[in-house]
Amino acid sequence: MTKKTPAERAPSIPRDKTDNFTDSAIEARHDFISERTGVSVAHVAHTSQDPAQLPGNLENPIGTAQVPLGLAGPLRLNGEHAQGDFYVPLATTEGTLVASYSRGMRIISEAGGVKTTLVERYMQRAPVFHFADARTARDFGLWFKANLADIRAAAEGTTRTGKLSHVEHYTIAKMHYTRFNYTTGDAAGQNMCGKATDAACKWIMANFSDAPIRYTLSGAIDTDKKHSQLNTIHSRGARVVAEVTLPRELMMKMTRCDTRDLYRARQVSTLGGLHAGTTNNGLHAANALAAIFIATGQDAANVAESQAGLTYVELLENGDLYWSITLPSLIVATYGGGTGLATQRECLEMLDCYGAGKVGKFCEIVAGTVLAGEISLSTAVVSDEWVNSHDAHGRNRP
Repeated sequence: MTKKTPAERAPSIPRDKTDNFTDSAIEARHDFISERTGVSVAHVAHTSQDPAQLPGNLENPIGTAQVPLGLAGPLRLNGEHAQGDFYVPLATTEGTLVASYSRGMRIISEAGGVKTTLVERYMQRAPVFHFADARTARDFGLWFKANLADIRAAAEGTTRTGKLSHVEHYTIAKMHYTRFNYTTGDAAGQNMCGKATDAACKWIMANFSDAPIRYTLSGAIDTDKKHSQLNTIHSRGARVVAEVTLPRELMMKMTRCDTRDLYRARQVSTLGGLHAGTTNNGLHAANALAAIFIATGQDAANVAESQAGLTYVELLENGDLYWSITLPSLIVATYGGGTGLATQRECLEMLDCYGAGKVGKFCEIVAGTVLAGEISLSTAVVSDEWVNSHDAHGRNRP
């Protein structure tokens, strides 16, 4: 292959090494886009976001991607952290989505509200330690547990907020896989946990003298930005349950659906999901999560983990329907990351969920919203309104 000369290489994106977040640096990139592609970025460039606030969130800024924002609600929450009626901002380009979630929220509210329970919340980093044989790897695990207090001190010395709760251990072949579990305050905490765990690993390297040792900071069982069964079993982020009992008469009145038909539909859907190997036996948790994540400055890639869910329904003797969804790996934050950016902060403030001490409340609102969407879509399918609703509200027409 012929090596290109510097003159033949594609030009680099303009970048100001002293301050890449000034108006002039951004305008230089606008000119670059126009010269290279012939596209004017009038809409992309139109933003109220102060570029000086972007370091740490973005590189080479050129403007803002504007996603339409709608409001769904009211959603009545009977949670441990969230109580009352909430109006939820949803960023989406999918027609019918906001209307569908509003419908589900009205059903839940008329039924008395959704009960939400935050079971636990941890973030992980999962280093793997390498040895000459399996026996040494096993014995290292015993040494690790005996020295956990010192390992914890090394990890927590890097953070004011993160606390090492517990460590899981798995010996595989001649490697010892670990999974460090931290509480992270109101932050999602991936970077916090990475830094803390690296410090712990360095302490281990300096103090374990029984055998040669090396480590890889992530052995992949933390499954960052992807689903895993381990996350469903042991939780990643928050494990939160949303549940409601739907009176049969109310459902007949509001949705023209008999709870017995809804129960049967859930059985069919769960069986189909089992056959397909899905990670969620519900309908569309990712719709709510993506829309809320974009609106409130969450890491959108965490939808890959957060969408996993376990739906359980029970037809009661009086004909009412108990419905719950458990989200075992809901990764959200009310502090840090993109939550402090202008529009994202406003959306969190609409929910009274911005800043310290609010993440539990936000977890419960998100879980309640997911449940509302499950109920709304299920009733639309059972009552044969699904296609007509999308045809009426989900198509762009000139």
